[in-house]
Amino acid sequence: MNTPTFRPAVPSDADRCFEIEISAYEGDEAATREKIATRIRQYPQGFLVMELDDRIVGFINGGCAYDVVMSDEAFKELIGHDPAAPNVVIMSVVIDPAYQGRGYASLMMRTFVSRMAAMKKETIHLMCKERHVALYVKLGYRYVRPSSSDHGGMAWHEMEMTL
Repeated sequence: MNTPTFRPAVPSDADRCFEIEISAYEGDEAATREKIATRIRQYPQGFLVMELDDRIVGFINGGCAYDVVMSDEAFKELIGHDPAAPNVVIMSVVIDPAYQGRGYASLMMRTFVSRMAAMKKETIHLMCKERHVALYVKLGYRYVRPSSSDHGGMAWHEMEMTL
């Protein structure tokens, strides 16, 4: 496995991140380019990109909240986000399909978790499809409950990690 590098996103990354987002997520579950640009602009510390050979091949982004409501659609545009809040809510974990299946998502997640811990965050929350629950459990998350969200017309499951 080539060794990827990690860095916070910058505004010029929005197009490539959007390209990856729509290639890896189904239909309405993909964030718009505008949402991605907003997330980069408002909270670059919570938007980690992974590069291989100077090309972005994956990213994780999130925001912070005092009270986590996983089904809050407005939060996906960082409405209610407070960078000082102790709880991180992940909105996207995505690897370019050409690079999937090589362990990069797990490495990217471990890197993100260590960066959030270094920032003194207390918990990390995410929603995933049923097929990803076991992966997140392996990475240290605990299953919380089926989500009331039907984002993108999909069934979601809430996961949480205490840092």
